[in-house]
Amino acid sequence: MASMKLCLLHARSIFLDVSPFRLPSIRFISSYSENADRDADFTAPDSDADHQPELTKPSLPALQPCPEAETLSAILLQHHNPFHAAESSLQLSGVTFTPHLVHQTLARLRNVSKVALAFFAYAGSHLPGYRHDRDAYNLMIDALGKVRQFDVAWQLVVEMEQNNVAPGTTTFLVLIRRLIAAGLTRQAVRAFDDMESFVDTKVSVADFTFLIDTLCKYGNVKLATEVFNKRKAVFNPDVKLYTVLISGWCKFGRVDMAERFLREMPEVGLEPNVVTYNVLLNGVCRKSSLHPEDRFERTIRAADNVFDEMRDRGIEPDVTSYSIVIHVYSRAHKPQLALDKLEAMKERGICPSAVTYTSVVKCLCSCGRLNDAEELLNEMVSTGVSPSAETYNCFFKEYRGRKDADSALKLYRKMKEAHSNTNSLSCVPSMHTYNILLGMFLTLNKLPIVREIWDDMKGNGVGPDLDSYTMLIHGLCDKQRWRVACEFFVEMIEKGFLPQKVTFETLYRGLIQSDKLRTWRRLKKKLDEESITFGSEFQNYHLKPYKR
Repeated sequence: MASMKLCLLHARSIFLDVSPFRLPSIRFISSYSENADRDADFTAPDSDADHQPELTKPSLPALQPCPEAETLSAILLQHHNPFHAAESSLQLSGVTFTPHLVHQTLARLRNVSKVALAFFAYAGSHLPGYRHDRDAYNLMIDALGKVRQFDVAWQLVVEMEQNNVAPGTTTFLVLIRRLIAAGLTRQAVRAFDDMESFVDTKVSVADFTFLIDTLCKYGNVKLATEVFNKRKAVFNPDVKLYTVLISGWCKFGRVDMAERFLREMPEVGLEPNVVTYNVLLNGVCRKSSLHPEDRFERTIRAADNVFDEMRDRGIEPDVTSYSIVIHVYSRAHKPQLALDKLEAMKERGICPSAVTYTSVVKCLCSCGRLNDAEELLNEMVSTGVSPSAETYNCFFKEYRGRKDADSALKLYRKMKEAHSNTNSLSCVPSMHTYNILLGMFLTLNKLPIVREIWDDMKGNGVGPDLDSYTMLIHGLCDKQRWRVACEFFVEMIEKGFLPQKVTFETLYRGLIQSDKLRTWRRLKKKLDEESITFGSEFQNYHLKPYKR
């Protein structure tokens, strides 16, 4: 394992010499500010993840405690811009570069691909004796795919071959998932077909299921069925694969097609299980609207029929089955029915999950029954069920509607305290949580609290994302806090986020109207420097002269 003692390193050198790669134009798109993931990076872009079959997913190195990686990534993020005026040095005496350190640093930079690529190139070419392993390549390919830099991602796949680091199944599944997310479905299928010529293992039915599942999750169920029909003789489908297709058709609103695949299963010697029926039940309950009342009643009758069929086959409904029906009551704003169903499942010895509780909490909050919702939150904690970020978000949305800053802040700090006491990841605010709170406190002109939440978000490694920066900059412009707005605008573009055109125009017009022409000129100079990174995409944001 190669290592190197790094005694003194200039931050700028990493970014001024990134051979063999030329940094590509990077554009972050709002719909891809994934949560950062919480690398829910391999969770579908919908709210039904708990109703899906459990699949083998591409395994990337997970975030682990690593003080050296924390320090290194923080310094890289602070000094990532090659035009930065400060010539700060990284005092890293005694740091040993190992594959683990590189993995953990890349994992922390996964949402800032510009910085990650520069570090990746530097580590691979400037550290004698160190060679990137497969995991390092996979992390970098995933980060590039996230921002649609597929040419560079494929270049890395080729480089792996050249460096005798054979691409693995995970390498291709990561790439396939990102291609499908970007809408490049045919390229993804071709990549799957080419995978066996690159990897050193035979492509399995689990890999095929991942392809079908990802196509379905991103709304390509017709193509998924076409791919399934052409290749099912090769892969010998199992229950999971059929369940994935049933799920895909349910999401597409074609329960009839889902039932067709369900009836086909016994014909090929497969028996549906509780997960299969939960997927069908979820499809039956997926209605764009539950109003008027008779539509709600028809949905509940159809759900009862699925329950009856399950029991006829000797399959007992589980916590997910009940959660799906409770979610129907929640969407229909039937708080008492939701509470009654919750009690009924507990009487049958089925312990509610965080998802179950969250559905009821959401219903209570949206119906204005905050006291009942708070009692249920306390019940969750007392029974050992950790509330999730989504559970807390139900309260924050209601507080936002009421403009109740004090209650929102009190609950937010209680959420932070729960995380620090239990160290449970479920209590960590999500990107959505932070954006709800930022928007709320900006509207209420509580700027010190906005700063506290922003710093917490960065400290937890959750964000910020494009939406966070956009919301903050527009909020500061509304308050005519031009200097601070400009600072965050510069930070935004330095991190590789290309602002929306409306953000450019809002800041530009505000500065001109406020007689801050010199400030705009300094900002424009910075933009011209960064145009090297954004290339032609940036040039499309040409601003016409504006008269007050």
